[in-house]
Amino acid sequence: MKVIIIEDEKPAARRLNRMLNEFNVEVSTMLHSVEEAIDWFQNNEHPDLIFLDIQLSDGLSFEIFDVVEVHSAIIFTTAFDEYALQAFKLNSIDYLLKPIDDEELESAVQKFKSRFNLAPTSQKLALDFEDIKKLLTNPLEREYKKRFTARVGQHLKIINADEVECFYSENKGTYAATLDGRNYLLDTTLENLENELEPKLFFRTSRKFYVNINHIKDIVSYTNSRLQIKLNKFSEQEIIVSRERVKDFKLWLE
Repeated sequence: MKVIIIEDEKPAARRLNRMLNEFNVEVSTMLHSVEEAIDWFQNNEHPDLIFLDIQLSDGLSFEIFDVVEVHSAIIFTTAFDEYALQAFKLNSIDYLLKPIDDEELESAVQKFKSRFNLAPTSQKLALDFEDIKKLLTNPLEREYKKRFTARVGQHLKIINADEVECFYSENKGTYAATLDGRNYLLDTTLENLENELEPKLFFRTSRKFYVNINHIKDIVSYTNSRLQIKLNKFSEQEIIVSRERVKDFKLWLE
């Protein structure tokens, strides 16, 4: 099984390479730009599987496929779920949100291996796009969730999405922290929220937090090239943008 990584951030590429080695997956090549990838595909035998960052230093990785016909299976990596559907329309096997989680990576690799063993030719790796559409809809047409409900005693509290400073997980629960300084336990998970929150308003800074851009009070440089976010009211925990997401976070702010 031939595997390559296309990722413009070299530390992230090396980290993914180390993670794959732990699953006995050997990476033969690491590429870092659209231009470099196009040149490589034009002069080398295509791999069985590509780990592909959607946003590269010189453009979106989809530009590679405008020039080169690639038949490899693809696992996309990114912090932006707005590109997910376009990614799945190619030969994608999975879609991993950065920073990549060990268990999610292992699951994606196992999914590819099971399909590869059953159908080693790339043409047989096509996904059932109808199943994908049930999970992801075109972001240009999607209606994002505007209200949430939380149980408060015997009552249901209606929470408007624009009143939420952040969503966070704690002790296996998911909470909405609101403008009035209250924290409400929701009957959902951060993973479910990923497909429900407006990506222009909410950003997942880490596995524990989604923040609302309209309620960010300050952004401060933090250790190890990370960023700390301070919100208007919420102060129970530090909100840190992990190093792998700093670049995408800065793009999101713009």
